[in-house]
Amino acid sequence: MRIELTVNGERHEADVWAGESLLFALRERLGLPGSKNACEQGECGSCSVLLDGTLVCACLVLAAQADGHEVVTVEGLAPEDGPHPVQEAFVQAGAVQCGFCTPGLVVAAADLLARTPDPTDDELREALSGNLCRCTGYAKIFDAVRLAAGAS
Repeated sequence: MRIELTVNGERHEADVWAGESLLFALRERLGLPGSKNACEQGECGSCSVLLDGTLVCACLVLAAQADGHEVVTVEGLAPEDGPHPVQEAFVQAGAVQCGFCTPGLVVAAADLLARTPDPTDDELREALSGNLCRCTGYAKIFDAVRLAAGAS
């Protein structure tokens, strides 16, 4: 089946099969490898994207469900003149280790800060609770989000 969707502000068409995930379509059909394929069960958050402004795990959304909708991936967060404040803060705070979970965490953090510019620690923990990182103790990740909140 053929779908049409807007990804990171750009209109795309793709041929997908009925059971194909949005994650697969983004990575394999549209060449956007930022969202990572880890658990394929919506448990790790590595594939987090914004679908019509709502944070979702792209592995749990069928590509066909995105037909006619707008998707923002980690690649689409940054303005043309440089990285998104959350991306910059992750680098400055040393919150990136292996980098596998980073795209999903960055998208989730950007979503949080768009809704809640000055989140409490509890709001921060809740917003990132769907994202798993095996390399860090989360302290630097939380520091990065706090840094980005202060920069906005």
